[in-house]
Amino acid sequence: MNDRLAASIRLIRRWLSRAASATPWLLRLLVVRPLEAVATLLLAIVLLFEEWGWQPLVRAFAWLALLRPVAALEAVLARLPPYAALAAFTLPVAVLFPFKLLALYLLAHGAPLPAAGVFLAAKLVGTGLVGRIFMITKPQLMRIGWFARGYGAFMPWKEALFARVRASWAWRWGRLLKTMAKRRLHRLWARG
Repeated sequence: MNDRLAASIRLIRRWLSRAASATPWLLRLLVVRPLEAVATLLLAIVLLFEEWGWQPLVRAFAWLALLRPVAALEAVLARLPPYAALAAFTLPVAVLFPFKLLALYLLAHGAPLPAAGVFLAAKLVGTGLVGRIFMITKPQLMRIGWFARGYGAFMPWKEALFARVRASWAWRWGRLLKTMAKRRLHRLWARG
């Protein structure tokens, strides 16, 4: 009986040893790769929004600068000292945060479409405002040492990350969908 128990323990130890040596491969196959795929897809969606949304939103807010009050406000922003420019840069995030909370409230109370509408509107306005204010206040912000260092460290990391995402299947698939949608819209416009 003891010999059988000892043989069973040796067999279990051998199996556990093999399983432990295979675990990194198995863990990578079953957990890491699917998580990487999901993260890449989510990041590709964010990048699509930034690439296709950021510039048009900033241009739209620049168009608003044709209005005298907006142009005057932008001139004031351009003359702010560095830390006041930083406060102005973060202001849209603080102002729009209650709207995002409202979207969460609506979602929690069974109104997903109004919640999505409020959140999307807050996101679009916030992105456009932050982008435009950043373009106006960037010279002042770069005079703040820690901000300039953070920006200098973030941009190369962001570009490397963007390059990796742009090489992914999710990004290529999104570009394909964009091209197909553009062609379809052009055809519909030509018939119109």
